[in-house]
Amino acid sequence: MIETISNIAQLPQTLAEFIDWNPQDGFKYEWNDGELIKLENMKKKHLMLINKLYRLFYKTTAFQEGGLFLAEQDIQLTGIQLRRPDLAYFTVEQISNSLNDEEQIPEFVIEIISSNDQINIVEDKMIEYFKAGVKVVWHVLPQQKTIYVYTSRRDVKICIENDLCSASPVLPDFQTNTDSIFSDQF
Repeated sequence: MIETISNIAQLPQTLAEFIDWNPQDGFKYEWNDGELIKLENMKKKHLMLINKLYRLFYKTTAFQEGGLFLAEQDIQLTGIQLRRPDLAYFTVEQISNSLNDEEQIPEFVIEIISSNDQINIVEDKMIEYFKAGVKVVWHVLPQQKTIYVYTSRRDVKICIENDLCSASPVLPDFQTNTDSIFSDQF
C-alpha cells in the first residue's frame, strides 16, 4: 500500500533532508516534489518473485560482466523525485560512475504491483521512469499472473500464461515465460 504521510514528527521538508532522514518506524519512503510517500513492506509472495527474478538475472551476460540487479535502490529521477523501484538494473559503468556521486538512472526497472497499489501512483511512476531515461519497465501483477512489459508508455506487451517476457533491448537474455515466474516451483 502506498500512502501519503502527514502525522509523523520531524518530517523532512526538502529532498536533501529526505536523503539524510532515518525514519525509525520500519517503513520505506519515496519523495515526490515535496510529498513523502510511505511504502508498504514487501509481502512473502513478493520475496519469492524477487528470488526468481534474481535467479533469472544471474544467467545473463550483464551479470557476468559485473552488472547489478538491486532491490529497492534509491533512484533520484529528477531534482525533486526519489523513487525506489522493487528491482533496478545497473551496468558496471553506472556502478563505477556512482562512486563519483553521479546519479545513475537504470535502464530497466521492475515494479511488483500489489492489490493495495493505487493505479494513478503506479502510472505516475512509470511516466517519471521513462522521462528520466529508463528504457524498459516491467509491471508484475502476482494476483493476475500477468506481466506488463513497457518499452515506452505507448509500447506495451501483456504477458500471460506461457508468453515470453523479455527485458530487450536493455537485457536481451533476461527473458522467461510468464508461467515460470508465477509457478510455486523454483
